[in-house]
Amino acid sequence: MRQVDEREGDTVAPPPPHPALKYGRIVLKLSGEALCGRDGGFGIDGEVIRATAAELAEVHALGAQIGIVVGGGNIFRGLKGASTGMDRGQADYMGMLATVINALALQDALEKAGVATRVMTALEIRQVAEPYIRRRAIRHLEKGRFVIFAAGTGNPYFSTDTAAALRAMEIQADCLCKATKVEGIYAQDPVHHPEAQMYGRMTFDRFLADRLAVMDSTAVTLCRDNSMPIRVFKMATRGNIKSVVLGESIGTIVEG
Repeated sequence: MRQVDEREGDTVAPPPPHPALKYGRIVLKLSGEALCGRDGGFGIDGEVIRATAAELAEVHALGAQIGIVVGGGNIFRGLKGASTGMDRGQADYMGMLATVINALALQDALEKAGVATRVMTALEIRQVAEPYIRRRAIRHLEKGRFVIFAAGTGNPYFSTDTAAALRAMEIQADCLCKATKVEGIYAQDPVHHPEAQMYGRMTFDRFLADRLAVMDSTAVTLCRDNSMPIRVFKMATRGNIKSVVLGESIGTIVEG
């Protein structure tokens, strides 16, 4: 039965969980670059964001509850600003605002794909998004809405990877899913070393010891200390997100 949430102003019909669903609730970390469709590119590509939203809508139809943390590197990256002489704190706040722009664009695409979506920000911007409140975020997920977490943690010096790990813990997700431009975690950069071996599974301690650049060490340490598995996979391959929530061996799993 469809129910109307009068306070939220939309009609909500959470789909029943698919019997093969392994992860009922995930946090998906998307880079800003994933929305512009070009490595190192700028801005938001309409076709890319629509295709991403359509694929996410298919995953939602399986009954998965999905929180998204999106980066802002396609608009402004705090570390890059700091490298040019800008104050690091100021640059990081600018980067947080860039993630809000991406979150609003993704919200628009998801709602056009037929999925109710809420943007929750770590910085208060009430005119365009809700402030992040943990219990309210969980309630949105339970009602069948996508939740996009924007503005990182709300603090400078912390990456959106760390924000994704933090939100995954706070909403009690089953897995943190990191979408990248390569198939998984490799012993060497596969762009420069095509023969590099991809790991199917890796421990948190091995990840940290090898100083891999796929995700920052603060985020990985937080996941390790709270037993939150991380699945790293290629975003551009259609169907990968669906395969991940169904528990298929896509990319690399970091656990243990």
